[in-house]
Amino acid sequence: QVQLVESGGGLVQAGGSLRLSCAASGDIFSGATMGWYRQAPGKQRELVATINKNIGASLADSVKGRFTISRGNAKGTVYLQMNSLKPEDTAVYYCHYRWAGYDYWGQGTRVTVSS
Repeated sequence: QVQLVESGGGLVQAGGSLRLSCAASGDIFSGATMGWYRQAPGKQRELVATINKNIGASLADSVKGRFTISRGNAKGTVYLQMNSLKPEDTAVYYCHYRWAGYDYWGQGTRVTVSS
């Protein structure tokens, strides 16, 4: 089992920045893929960014040039640096962990960007 805990969400004005953190615990492996998804009101959950030590990082087109995903020094830690935030980035952001065909999700952290 893997547990994920997110933090760092909040309210920010358009153009501002936030940094989301996710800490995984339990049976975690350094080769796992971790990432961030988001779900806006009335919309489906969508992929924002993923990172894997062997494959590298990948970002959705909508956030390229504004968001950065990175791994922390502690095993199972991942960050999402969000700059130049837009109102359309408003959503609940979920940390995701995938290993050996199993998917795990955090409880989500809300990001609200005001115009």
